[in-house]
Amino acid sequence: MKFQVTTIFVTSLITIVISQWDPHFIGNRQGIVHLFEWKWLDIADECETFLGPNNFGGVQTSVANENVIISGRPWYERYQPMSFKLETRSGNEKEFREMVVRCRNAGIRIYVDVVVNHMAASQPSTPAIGTAGSEAYPSDRWYPAVPFNKSDFNTACSIENYNDPKQVRDCELAGLPDLDQGRKDVRDKIIEYLNHLIDLGVAGYRMDACKHMWPKDLRVIYSRVKPLSKQNGFVQGSRPFFFQEVIDLGNEAVKRQEYISLGTVTEFTYSTQIGMVFRKIERDLSALKNWGPPSGFLPSRYSFVFVCNHDNQRGHGSGGDMILTYKDKDLFIKASAFMLAHPHGGNHPRLMSSFYFDDPSQGPPQNSNGDIISREIESNGTCSNGWVCEHRWPEIVKMVKFRAITDKTVVIGFTNIAKNQISFCRGRKGFVAINNSDQPLSATVNACLPNGVYCDVISGDKVDGKCTGTSVNVRAGKAHIEIPSSSFGFLAIHLESRLSK
Repeated sequence: MKFQVTTIFVTSLITIVISQWDPHFIGNRQGIVHLFEWKWLDIADECETFLGPNNFGGVQTSVANENVIISGRPWYERYQPMSFKLETRSGNEKEFREMVVRCRNAGIRIYVDVVVNHMAASQPSTPAIGTAGSEAYPSDRWYPAVPFNKSDFNTACSIENYNDPKQVRDCELAGLPDLDQGRKDVRDKIIEYLNHLIDLGVAGYRMDACKHMWPKDLRVIYSRVKPLSKQNGFVQGSRPFFFQEVIDLGNEAVKRQEYISLGTVTEFTYSTQIGMVFRKIERDLSALKNWGPPSGFLPSRYSFVFVCNHDNQRGHGSGGDMILTYKDKDLFIKASAFMLAHPHGGNHPRLMSSFYFDDPSQGPPQNSNGDIISREIESNGTCSNGWVCEHRWPEIVKMVKFRAITDKTVVIGFTNIAKNQISFCRGRKGFVAINNSDQPLSATVNACLPNGVYCDVISGDKVDGKCTGTSVNVRAGKAHIEIPSSSFGFLAIHLESRLSK
């Protein structure tokens, strides 16, 4: 009997591990967009009017549960929980539920940013007040709206040595009261919250600060999260998708590999290296030939990739000046285009959608009451009212479609045309060339596609049987391409952009 129970338990864990790498996209969709600090009903509208029609796969929301209110309303207050009530500046539980349903009906999955490593820090005045009106006494470790009390936290200490894994996981990150996930009552509260989100129809979670939690504790928590349900549009019994934040550039004790059995892991080395390549710091585009595990990344099935995220675009976390953001628009677009053109990271590369900021602590666009201001959409499809909306930039949208068309193909025919000029194919379905030099690109290269005239989808489109931008003539697997140094910097063609044979 004991053997049978053990066998069932191990089999159950194996099933959980396998399914937690799947984002559960609806059909052949690609990419997760982080709509950072967006309101729930604005996300619902974006799903219906833009993300669904343009083949995106999912949305990462900001933290959904109640956070402390900090003077000036910086973005990082969202990462200081007060309770598990679904009420923030983004909206309440009713609006959250509506968002999930409307996005699902538009073909878009929802993934919630989840903070369970710690609770809110002490504020200048006592008690601390949350976005749902809850009160807390952080210095006493008393959060009555959960409730958590002093016994639910690790002993207060600061992280002074990142080569000591116990200190990293049991001491306080930036002075934030550190929850003890080894305690059953703490786990129970976390699991209750995660399961409530499952009931509301989410497809998974971005788990914040996993580096600061023990994998053994996360394994127990994940194993008790409900399966996804057919009622919410999933395959019955499938498990939610977990993507875990682990900042690991290889020089500390805690390693990404400790978490890959639990789900995918954020690949911060990807973000740093792609920035170095396109900024031409110590390397050039030729480094992209062996992009993937040979570059030090996790295998693709475990690797959650991105050009930048909400932390490192502000100089936090890792990467420093190497990171490309919306402020480096041309380079950011080229790097994002490459990320979407290359198969590493599977079908879920993450795209950042930002708001403009000058001060790294600055919160989202807001009125005098601190309420978030909705984005507005201009006639050309871009955002205004202080929102960047990188996911709406035409070049990025077109490369999301390219990724879908070339799904399940590998890189072939990689060519170093000249320094910082490359081209490659995605099987026999797509071709990309990138010019990151100060010189024009003009060359005849392997194009891999069937014979025909193709429209470059970056400089234009295929409209009424004609190319509105550059055309590329492929014959016997070869094509002559030209990319002026002053142009978009890359071109892309695929089977659906062919005009004729």
